[in-house]
Amino acid sequence: MKNNLTPLEPKADKATVRRHNLSLVLRAVHDAGEATRAGVATHVGLTRAAVSSLVEQLLECGFVSEGGKTSSGQAGRPGTVLRVARSGPAGLGVEINIDYVAVCVVDLAGTDRVRLVEHVDNRGVQPSEVLTRAARLAARAIGSAAEQDLAPAGAHVALPGLVTGGTVRQAPNLGWRRVAVEGLFAQALLALRPAHRPLPVSSDNEANAAALAELWFGAGTEGVRSFLYLTGEIGIGGALVLKGELLRGAHGFAGEIGHMVVDPEGPRCRCGARGCLEQYAGQSALLAAAGIDADAGVQGVAELERRARKGDAAALSAIEGAGRRLGVVVSGAVNLFDPDAVMLGGVYRELMDWLAPAVDRELALRVVSGLWREDGKRLRASSSRGDAARGAAGVIVREVLADPAAYADRDRG
Repeated sequence: MKNNLTPLEPKADKATVRRHNLSLVLRAVHDAGEATRAGVATHVGLTRAAVSSLVEQLLECGFVSEGGKTSSGQAGRPGTVLRVARSGPAGLGVEINIDYVAVCVVDLAGTDRVRLVEHVDNRGVQPSEVLTRAARLAARAIGSAAEQDLAPAGAHVALPGLVTGGTVRQAPNLGWRRVAVEGLFAQALLALRPAHRPLPVSSDNEANAAALAELWFGAGTEGVRSFLYLTGEIGIGGALVLKGELLRGAHGFAGEIGHMVVDPEGPRCRCGARGCLEQYAGQSALLAAAGIDADAGVQGVAELERRARKGDAAALSAIEGAGRRLGVVVSGAVNLFDPDAVMLGGVYRELMDWLAPAVDRELALRVVSGLWREDGKRLRASSSRGDAARGAAGVIVREVLADPAAYADRDRG
């Protein structure tokens, strides 16, 4: 008779269990903001003696700090407060977009410690040149972090395209195809810092990184755990978070909402199709419809906002038209995935006052559950902390929190 049972996992040894428990304790301190050893023991279900031993290891490796007293209100001596260290390992996030590069260093507590932005047109520029430009900005950020006794544990690069296995398969608005982003960026960074150990590099789609920032630093901290995130730039990125987990799809390409077709006979998109959403609601389309230079970038968006505030008819019409198209497409995604909220980021966040009514009308008309008619608070501007560079840095921070022993071993090596 054929045995169809799944093979059992090998039993964890003491070192593996301790490694796991070390992460449990560090994450408990991180999530609480500050805690005592006794409080951590109660939270994670370990003995006080076990927690004290693990805390000593975390203190020795520089992951937590200890100082000050707190009282639980119960009998007994006040406990000493544990906090995630303000120095030591950190996350380095790099966002490469069409018309800017941004770099962010976030410490283990989730606090921004360094942020640099360079506004530059990356379209039509060789990928190696763009990645070298990003590496220069990252090297500056690493230097500024070092002055604060922070050392990034890795770099995570966020880009506007289909990203998998360290490679951008396609980024239509940048004009990139099959670019080995992680290898090129790592080489460029090492060339700028030859005396330093190579930094591990990972990569992802920029909308995914922004959605994770919203989850970890923005609306997710307020209890919103299922949401559709849209970021309006020159292209339109999308990501879906369900019950606190990013939905990636079978191949990691879920969320390409900007290339959902609004009109199959519409204008040709850079992706090769016709009538994609970004041809009607992307930054360039918005500016052109308002009579502003489509390539004006940040200055163009500021001008569009200025005209909207003055009640300019062309500006208001452009925004309203984009809102209608967004609402039609987003309502389909809401019907399919049933999120609690829709978050609008990027330029949409700046134009929310004029964009939201048109989007809301379409959602109220088309979402079959009727929830958008019953609750007008489901369409929200993204948090000011919900950006791709911060989310990318957060990815590295989460990796350290998930396995602090791995970072400590690497740092000693």
